[in-house]
Amino acid sequence: MATDPVVPASFIRAHTRPGRPSLVPEVGLLLADDVVALWEALEAGQVDPGSDPPFWAAAWPGGQALARYVLDHPDVVAGRTVLDLGAGSGLVAVAALLAGAREVVASEVDPYGRAAIDANAEDNGVGPVTVRGDLLDEEPDPGVDVVLAGDVCYDRTMTERVLPYLGKAWLGGATVFLGDPGRPYLPKEGLVGVAEYDVPDTEGPLTRRTTVWRLP
Repeated sequence: MATDPVVPASFIRAHTRPGRPSLVPEVGLLLADDVVALWEALEAGQVDPGSDPPFWAAAWPGGQALARYVLDHPDVVAGRTVLDLGAGSGLVAVAALLAGAREVVASEVDPYGRAAIDANAEDNGVGPVTVRGDLLDEEPDPGVDVVLAGDVCYDRTMTERVLPYLGKAWLGGATVFLGDPGRPYLPKEGLVGVAEYDVPDTEGPLTRRTTVWRLP
């Protein structure tokens, strides 16, 4: 069985620049000027062997909304164990720690993303973050108090995997929040909207109305 490459933080730093998400300026992130160009370079082997799309190199709207929400409502995570599911850059994980979370686990399938999470946590002076890979085929950890999932319903296949996991976590006693910019795959039934934000679009000049949802 092939193992994921070990990605050094130096790779992440060499192909990104420090920036701050517009909705969450409290958090510094290593971001790519052009995520598509970085992906094309990865695929072509110009930067490194091909990988999944570098979602970790952008601050996506659902993650920004969740990060803003926990920073504005620190009681949601303060003193609690938090899972950042589909963590990408680790924006939400960092925000949870800044808001006083006792412990944060960040789940990200891309080894480049996992390296970015470590680098971003270090740059923000928080941590440690426990970085894990794909958790969706496992039973949710009963020790997790809060699950934060940003931008996880980006296609039908992922939605069909992630919603049962979130449902199990909720039935196990976790408080579950999702951040989503109106993607069609996220069913609204059974969800309660707790906040809305206009987030500048990662892929253009427009803004996207993004909602933080909570399982009731």
